[in-house]
Amino acid sequence: MCALFSGRCISSLPCLEDRTMPKKAKPTENGKEEGSVPCKQVKLEAAGEPSSTLNFESPSDLFESLISPIKTDIFFREFWEKKPLLIQRDDPAVATYYRSLFRLSDLKSLCSRGMYYGRDINVCRCVNGKKKVLNKDGKAHFLQLRKDFDQKRATIQFHQPQRFKDELWRIQEKLECYFGSLVGSNVYITPAGSQGLPPHYDDVEVFILQLEGEKHWRLYQPTVPLAREYSVEAEDRIGRPAHEFTLKPGDLLYFPRGTIHQADTPPGLAHSTHVTISTYQNNSWGDFLLDTMSGLVFDTAKEDVELRAGIPRQLLLVEATAVTTRKLSGFLRTLADRLEGTRELLAADMKKDFVTSRLPPYYMGDGSELSTPGGQLPRLDSTVRLQFKDHIVLTVGLDQDQSDETQEKMIYIYHSLKNRRETHMMGNEETEGHGLRFPLSHMDALKQIWGHPAVSVKDLNLPTDAEKENLVLSLWTECLIQVV
Repeated sequence: MCALFSGRCISSLPCLEDRTMPKKAKPTENGKEEGSVPCKQVKLEAAGEPSSTLNFESPSDLFESLISPIKTDIFFREFWEKKPLLIQRDDPAVATYYRSLFRLSDLKSLCSRGMYYGRDINVCRCVNGKKKVLNKDGKAHFLQLRKDFDQKRATIQFHQPQRFKDELWRIQEKLECYFGSLVGSNVYITPAGSQGLPPHYDDVEVFILQLEGEKHWRLYQPTVPLAREYSVEAEDRIGRPAHEFTLKPGDLLYFPRGTIHQADTPPGLAHSTHVTISTYQNNSWGDFLLDTMSGLVFDTAKEDVELRAGIPRQLLLVEATAVTTRKLSGFLRTLADRLEGTRELLAADMKKDFVTSRLPPYYMGDGSELSTPGGQLPRLDSTVRLQFKDHIVLTVGLDQDQSDETQEKMIYIYHSLKNRRETHMMGNEETEGHGLRFPLSHMDALKQIWGHPAVSVKDLNLPTDAEKENLVLSLWTECLIQVV
């Protein structure tokens, strides 16, 4: 059963039918298209901002307030990757705050900044179970959007609004810290008596926030649980909905990737606006295994001559034999045995891709503090502490500046402090990694900084005072530490 939360009262969401049916990041229906920050902590509140019903004290506080009144341990035990959750709130304060996140009227000012069809905006409508795209060429103009919206009953889909709407940036930045995964969003504005998208499922975990008007939803049993791809599903294959309900401003809906869904704005009402916040695309154990396997093989081959031996002649020209399969199975057992005693996994791309593609920390102001670090210059007699810890990853990798024969392990520190909010989750936009590289001998000293609220520079576990000062100076220059 899917729980229904209305205010603080808990009851059950009616399941119309429960039966198993037979069978990165560009914008979609939930993230995919069909067919820098100040070096000091700065104030997050400003006069005139909408009153928030969310708690931004920490990433975990933010998430718990987002799914309130349910507790996070219950959410992850009973719902995450398992079944939908509907939270209906009869709370005017929450509804007012949700409306402030994005309105139909916001499109006018956004279009004046230069929005383009396909990249920033899609105009579409569901016709006979299929998605009909009504995009024009080039820039999107508000008057044309309103004409298609009013006359053609088309849905306006706005891609990644966190690039322009500060409060969505604020929410999604905290959620990226909480999940350790990219968090994208799309806004859907649908006129009364219309539907934008056909029944489909996505490859992301989905949180729906109803902002304006009402939206009628139908959810169906997955045909592909925890799907890794987006797919449209024909009405005659999905059967009757397992859950059916209407969202109103302030309501929240969660469902796992693979959940088949469709939604429409009821006739006779005002338009509906909702934002889809999505995460965990390509973030499975299978993805992590592929990411770490190459480093594990590299390490093992250094010590195991069998892995360095050549494959049989013409193996690439013929089908694999039983002998080849047995040989590979043996290598996998060797790798599994080695993995049991491995302390530091050689990461390939997942950590770097996440931190170089994610949102920068949320801050108020014009960003003028991005160019230089703040505070005192660290010295040998200084005490320092890490800042922006949720925006930094420390990992071990192979030195890419050396040839394959001489590659050594290095410590890489990547951070998102200088990431560009304007390109977040836009898929085809080039991203540049920011960070530092240190010899493996610096690992203990870095762990001291990472593992303590504050640490004395002279107590760092490095052989010379010069190395200690150079380490903290490098981190300070990147705004990763401050003197306390």
